Amino acid sequence: MELESSTWRQLLGLLCLCLHWRAIAAGYLEDNFPADSIEDASLTTLQLLAKYKYPGERHSVTTKDQYVLEMHRIARPGAKPVLLMHGLQDTSATWIMMGPQSGLGYFLFDAGYDVWMGNARGNRYSRSHVKLNPNSDKIYWSFSWHEIGFYDLPAMIDAVLAKTGFKKLSYFGHSQGTTSFFVMASTRPEYNEKVHVMQALAPVAFMSHVKIPLHSLLTSSLNILIDNYEMLPHSDLALTQCTSSAIRLQTCIYYIGQAVGKITQETNRTMLPVILGQLPGGSSAKQFKHYLQLHKSKRFCQYDFGRDNQRIYGRSTPPDYALELVTAPVGLYYGQNDYLAAVEDVQRLAKRLPNVVVNHMYPNKNFNHIDMMWGISARRIAQPKFLEVMQLWEAGGPQNVTEGGTPSPDVVSASTVDLTDVTDQQVGKRKTPQLRVGRNMADDATETDVDDTAELL
Repeated sequence: MELESSTWRQLLGLLCLCLHWRAIAAGYLEDNFPADSIEDASLTTLQLLAKYKYPGERHSVTTKDQYVLEMHRIARPGAKPVLLMHGLQDTSATWIMMGPQSGLGYFLFDAGYDVWMGNARGNRYSRSHVKLNPNSDKIYWSFSWHEIGFYDLPAMIDAVLAKTGFKKLSYFGHSQGTTSFFVMASTRPEYNEKVHVMQALAPVAFMSHVKIPLHSLLTSSLNILIDNYEMLPHSDLALTQCTSSAIRLQTCIYYIGQAVGKITQETNRTMLPVILGQLPGGSSAKQFKHYLQLHKSKRFCQYDFGRDNQRIYGRSTPPDYALELVTAPVGLYYGQNDYLAAVEDVQRLAKRLPNVVVNHMYPNKNFNHIDMMWGISARRIAQPKFLEVMQLWEAGGPQNVTEGGTPSPDVVSASTVDLTDVTDQQVGKRKTPQLRVGRNMADDATETDVDDTAELL
């Protein structure tokens, strides 16, 4: 009995220490960050839309291999649709979590678009399957970003077009959202015809020049994991740990910079709780492994199954993705402080793609892997130009716009041009849409379950 009593006292003491530590952490967080940032850290995508008075909807999409995906829509029925696809360990929230005055999703909605935000299989919103349980069936996690490109993107595109009645949409991808698009457009080339223009933010395909200092540690860690494994499921661990003290926060900022590029004045530090609260979004270990394979092989190719390659592919090495089949117009946007999408690798990609219509390296040397998404100057120097390029290609491209602004019947690809040329010479000066603070739309965002099951050909 005495031993049992001692054990309970130890457990009670440990509980008290945990509660005391959380109280200290909460104190530092509340003393150093705005209340809105702290609140937004724990809100879902739909809750964020509701808070800022934007019309949110939830749509369910089932892929051909029976994964159930959740899409979020900033609904403007009848308007042209645009699909936004997040990066690795991210979610649909990435397009809006910086708030109505910064988020690209809000910007595009305010510009008159019907905005759809995808969630890749395995993240916190798309952690479902018709038959498999992600908590108990390890086979659920047997996918990389290849399956996201081959199954998820086509299912989401088909669902958006079926729901809206349009024949084409515009597409934005960030990081893995670009990789998966290149997979789709090369392995299922018929989907090129369903995209007006694909704008690739921090595009990742070739990875020979990745600059991550922690690369060797990450490689050794992943080699321990089996393929069918969940990697970094969503939790509040990063938020509670990193915002418990100034020293811990600086340590977390340092390691984030080691992954995406040096953290500079582009980072809005008042929004750090939101970033730490929304991430990680969840993924499979194979998504990480597939990227590490690209770095090692210096190729853009399918997953390397080792000894099983012969059985799966009929050859000893995985095949390259046929980038020459990516015929949709592609805009490339990248920074010089990006450790994941290195300038040399993006330029190599540009040479391989047949229809690059924008090839823009930001002159701001501070731009890292996430700054064109979340950076302080993203609204000013990036988003208006994204809009102009999108409107240009929705009209058929610079060679297909008549003097009156009406696209000609036949669409002809334009030659590769820099963003500056597109904006100033071919698009002409347009007024940036008037952007509101975000509280004069619908009274509340609504959650609507719509089963937009996409049967793929």
